[in-house]
Amino acid sequence: MTINRIGLKLGAAVLVLMIVVLVSSGLAVDRLFTNFYDAQMKDNTQEVAAHFVTMAESNDTSSQSMIRAFAKFSSVRVFWLTDEGKILTFPGEKQPDLSFIRARDTERLHSGRSIAFQNYDRHGNRFYVIGKPVRIGKNTRSAIYIVSSMKKIDDSLQRLRNLLMLSGLGAFLLALGMILIMSKLLSRPLLQMQQMTNKMAKGNWETRLQVRSRDEIGMLGHSINDLAASLQRYRDTRRAFFSNISHELRTPVTYLQGYAKVLKDGLVDSDKEKKQYLSIIYQESIRLEHLINDLFALSKIEEGQIKLNMEWMDLKTTIKTAVQKVKLKAEEKRLSLQLDLHDHVPLIRGDHKRMEQVLLNLLENAIRYTEKGSVLVRLTTTKEATVLSVSDTGIGISEEELPYIFERFYRVEKSRAREYGGTGLGLSIVKKFVEMQGGTVRIDSQIGVGTTFTLIFTHEKKQKRGGMS
Repeated sequence: MTINRIGLKLGAAVLVLMIVVLVSSGLAVDRLFTNFYDAQMKDNTQEVAAHFVTMAESNDTSSQSMIRAFAKFSSVRVFWLTDEGKILTFPGEKQPDLSFIRARDTERLHSGRSIAFQNYDRHGNRFYVIGKPVRIGKNTRSAIYIVSSMKKIDDSLQRLRNLLMLSGLGAFLLALGMILIMSKLLSRPLLQMQQMTNKMAKGNWETRLQVRSRDEIGMLGHSINDLAASLQRYRDTRRAFFSNISHELRTPVTYLQGYAKVLKDGLVDSDKEKKQYLSIIYQESIRLEHLINDLFALSKIEEGQIKLNMEWMDLKTTIKTAVQKVKLKAEEKRLSLQLDLHDHVPLIRGDHKRMEQVLLNLLENAIRYTEKGSVLVRLTTTKEATVLSVSDTGIGISEEELPYIFERFYRVEKSRAREYGGTGLGLSIVKKFVEMQGGTVRIDSQIGVGTTFTLIFTHEKKQKRGGMS
């Protein structure tokens, strides 16, 4: 059985926090009531002591009987230290405990100062002692001690502490149950994520989390689902790429071997047939070269080995050069290749060779997926940027596929990929080269209507103006 370590740690942390809160609260309440009861006891004893001093200083013959009666009524013990050094006890004890009477306290009382302190009897019970000097005439050698037992207060405090402990124990057990439930509920999505990542590590990228919350854990769950979808898509596109690339390599190699063998063995009947076979060999070699160049370019981009030769360049010249190179392919499919180049378009900083490669990839892609209609190249400028777009009237791209169109190995029309050709690398190369030159790529497409790729190059602060009409 797997131990829920996350739930255990979470529960332990909350449990420790709960114990600290309960203990701190209990100590605070105990100290509050203790201080309150002690303060009340001191005030009451001080008040009673004042009455006893008044009675003792009255020098009345009935003062002792009054003190005895009042002491019995007040539940206190009174010790009267006469000027002769004799100790009188009220209401009267045969063998009183006089251990609390200390010589230094007696000296303070004889000097006319009061004393107050807490002490414990032989049984460990607390009592509060107040000593006050008694003035009878000019004589200040008399003093009176008021001893008030704090047993009732201690009993009340003990009952309060018992109640606090029972309440704390109940709160602790209740909190423990809630913590066990909450820690399990809170840790469950994390455990599910851990289980899912284990599956992903083993190659099972089809699994998905059921995300029900909108908090940070829910956001993490969505991120893991997105990661799984990306990895699954990467795996599928990689498999499709290897399948396509193996076919794309096998086809021209087969043609090259087959027709080369025919020519080598002298199985050609006429010069016309020989030229036809040579033309096929040449076209397949061009196709093979194009595929190898795409793979080599993408590999160098991924490894960061390509360095651009950045210079001021006129996009009109680059566009016309690229269009001239694909003009024959467009004519073979009877497509109209149109240009709309605005005047006074500012120069941009870029690599002429890489920009031409970008345009060739976009134009060849447009021609490949367009059966009839036209391919339009438009160059415009705004205050902020120079905008270059390549539009076609081809088959279009579905909205679901648009977010992945620039991913390497990705192919639109997978069921007809071999018919259209291509390796799924061209648009990935386009995006990387454009971004390396400080631009951005945007795509708009509609099924059955066509596709438009838009390249946007923001103007630099120190920009040259110019261009060819």
